[in-house]
Amino acid sequence: MLKIGCHLSTTKGFENMGKEALKIGANTFQFFTRNPRGGKAKEIEETDIQGLINIINENNFAKVLAHAPYTLNGCSADANTRKFAIEMMSDDLKRMEYLPNNLYNFHPGSHVKQGVDVGINYIVEMLNEVLKPEQTTKVLLETMAGKGTEIGRSFEEIAEIISKVELKEHMGVCLDTCHVYDSGYDIVNELDKVLDEFDKIIGLDRLYAIHLNDSKNPFSSHKDRHEKIGDGFIGINAIEKIINHPKLRHLPFFLETPNELDGYAKEIALLKSIYRND
Repeated sequence: MLKIGCHLSTTKGFENMGKEALKIGANTFQFFTRNPRGGKAKEIEETDIQGLINIINENNFAKVLAHAPYTLNGCSADANTRKFAIEMMSDDLKRMEYLPNNLYNFHPGSHVKQGVDVGINYIVEMLNEVLKPEQTTKVLLETMAGKGTEIGRSFEEIAEIISKVELKEHMGVCLDTCHVYDSGYDIVNELDKVLDEFDKIIGLDRLYAIHLNDSKNPFSSHKDRHEKIGDGFIGINAIEKIINHPKLRHLPFFLETPNELDGYAKEIALLKSIYRND
């Protein structure tokens, strides 16, 4: 069975996200832990969380993916911004324990001309402060497109971060198809080669989720602009190979394409139709 979902809004609560996922044919979903451009998180209502947990258990959902806000930049040149990132991620991970044994994804951040080495060390410092031995949440570094001074544009940068984290057992990776294509990994023509490289440098055992997006821009553009499935430079043939690849097909796929709910429903139906249940 294809594990597929999309990005849903927390505005109406957690249980409602589960209901919306079912409505559009999804069996998982992604959500922001708080306003993606802000810092304050909504109060958690335990009955609302329990309603979602019931839906997840009754409908055999795959793990759901929480996404940190875009304002979280643990490798900023500004000390207050780094402090804010630590506080925000620490709070997010505490809140995630209301929904245990799921996934939390974040963008590594931008080093803002300090250099990659300095940026990586700041990210590692943040992770070593916020990760706790008792947590049940897997924290995922997202692969990035490489615009500006982003960290995470290469498998080597992701691997270096993980190698320096003390509690490595809590760490994993979310591979974004638009991002890796834009950063220079040819998943259209050389998918096997890219996955072999990922396995050699990071390890496929660290890959826990995939952001499934087409790209508005051509290969190695470093632009990071998502497109609807089949309408971009990656294309439906490559997407079909990705969701059916023996090294990927067991993973949960999360759509971040420019859609409303009805558009996501159509994409999910399309992807289910080209997924081989064998």
